[in-house]
Amino acid sequence: MKVTVGSKAGYCYGVRRAVETALKETEKPGKLYTAGPIIHNSQVTGELERRGARAVHSADEVEPGARVIIRAHGLPTADIEAFTAKGCRLIDATCPNVAQIHRIVERESAAGRRVLIIGKHGHPEVQAIAARAGQGVLVVETAQELEEACRLLSNTPIAVVVQTTFQRKIYDQFVNKLKNTCNDPVFFDTICKATDDRQSEAYRFASKSDAVVVIGDRQSSNTKSLYELCRSVCPCTVQIESADELPFALLRGAQSLFITAGASTPDLIIKEVSNKMSDEIKNNENESFEELLEQSLKTLHTGEKVKGVITQINNTDIHVDLGVKQAGYIPTTELSDDPAFDIAESIHIGDEIEAYVLRVNDVEGLVMLSKKRLDAVKNWEKLEQAVESKEALTGTVVDQNKGGVVAMVLGIRVFIPASQTGLPREASFDSLIKTTQKIRITEVNRQRRRVVGSIKALLAEQRREAANKIWESIEVGKKYLGTVKSFTSYGAFVDIGGVDGMVHISELSWSRVKHPSDVLQIGQQIEVYVIALDTEKKKISLGYRLPGDNPWAKFETAYKVGDVAKVKIVKFMPFGAFAEVMPGVDGLIHISQIADRRIGRPEEVLAIGEMVDAKIIEIDSEKKKISLSIRALLNAAPVVDEDEDSEPDTEEIPE
Repeated sequence: MKVTVGSKAGYCYGVRRAVETALKETEKPGKLYTAGPIIHNSQVTGELERRGARAVHSADEVEPGARVIIRAHGLPTADIEAFTAKGCRLIDATCPNVAQIHRIVERESAAGRRVLIIGKHGHPEVQAIAARAGQGVLVVETAQELEEACRLLSNTPIAVVVQTTFQRKIYDQFVNKLKNTCNDPVFFDTICKATDDRQSEAYRFASKSDAVVVIGDRQSSNTKSLYELCRSVCPCTVQIESADELPFALLRGAQSLFITAGASTPDLIIKEVSNKMSDEIKNNENESFEELLEQSLKTLHTGEKVKGVITQINNTDIHVDLGVKQAGYIPTTELSDDPAFDIAESIHIGDEIEAYVLRVNDVEGLVMLSKKRLDAVKNWEKLEQAVESKEALTGTVVDQNKGGVVAMVLGIRVFIPASQTGLPREASFDSLIKTTQKIRITEVNRQRRRVVGSIKALLAEQRREAANKIWESIEVGKKYLGTVKSFTSYGAFVDIGGVDGMVHISELSWSRVKHPSDVLQIGQQIEVYVIALDTEKKKISLGYRLPGDNPWAKFETAYKVGDVAKVKIVKFMPFGAFAEVMPGVDGLIHISQIADRRIGRPEEVLAIGEMVDAKIIEIDSEKKKISLSIRALLNAAPVVDEDEDSEPDTEEIPE
């Protein structure tokens, strides 16, 4: 067995400082007390008591004028005032990191912010911080409490601090939630760096070890967090307070063992555990193969992978026959992490099932198993294989943050950056939440439990495949249902199923259009038809306006030369006035045809928007020009206009 002792295990600076302060004070004469246990370690507090430093819980337990050491976790202000009022001489051994949090919450509370503490309820450090945080202070420890706090504080300016020994992973999750739900939060990352380093090291080694031993007092919050962290990646994790508690039978089957310790664990105890473990390994090296084989057959060990047959299904657990003397069972909470997992549909009596051994109780003859832990290992392997094979996996988008969205794939959280969601820049992620997506896995880091994926990559592939199909069958005149993607000053780009085509502004409407947005909207679905193709340059020209809607065709159907039409004056030119005969069709009333007398300008007689009767005196179908006359309806003699022959051949279309 390979044994590794964590380099970050044991005393942190604040604990070491508090213990050394207390030991020095025991060398001085006079009564000495500690306000509560100096640290959470019974061996240390027992040694201090033997030296004359007794732990008390209130000022009522000490004599006036006695020396009192403030514990490393700090004290509430009311307790300090009570000791001071009794004339006690206080020796402050508060951890500097904790003292810094005291100053932060006092300042932020005075500035009008409501303080939220992320930490363990009832923990001495949290109690001391809360006492300085002003009215309305909230302490949250669980995700459910955080949800309630978010609803309560959504519109309240808040300051957030965290217990120095809180789990980094959980803290980061809480911060992301608060950022997305609370208004104007201010965050102070007050997790002790030593705690961060210790947890990071423990997670790294535990994830690649067969077994982990966490040393520390069972009252220690940071030791408990360390144990939970290690156990999340190594099922065979045990917590002990001293070398006497080492479970050799449980650890003997491991090939690699990692030893770490909480911040309140003295170096001496870590050394004792390490030495005792090493001695046990040396003793076992002398055992024969037959003896080891016989021992392995006697019982199952935590962390083993086993197979069995389901014999009974209850509301709380599943009974499994493992083929050994112990009875196996799987709590329903250890079946699956998938919220949609249905026991009745997924498992049946007589099914073979594979699981991890969580705990062996030889006294009761029971073996606790976990299917979801084994599934998690297999699913991590599937994710790693998907990176190499580029296989698309299915996942459900469950959450979002400023950086992107989170999807659950095979029960594992996969982060999809905003740039890989397939949505336009600055677009809301709301449309993705609770949707099922095909996801390409691009990065897997099992030790950091980090997985990155992409929806966009698959969409791009699907788009390329669709584009190839389009180019195989596309032809002039073919119609497509497309989606408007973007505008330019000269037209609109339309996606016709994997390929973008251009609808020129002149093809958007039979009427004059200043900008494509006058006719279309981004995201609008429209029917278009192919006008022209350039297969080499991969360019497609599309049409949107329908030939049947051509206003000129409608005009020629409705009118002929000699007809009288009610027209609207729309524009003046020096040589006459343009009038709208019908929407999209204008005609020219030459200045000589406006009145039965000579006039200098059309506006002398007409006004923009005025409706008048005019006779159609000429239709040029090739040039799509119409000549109109008001004068022809007045029965007047022709008026000779010296500028009549100066009318341009090409009719100017009014704006």
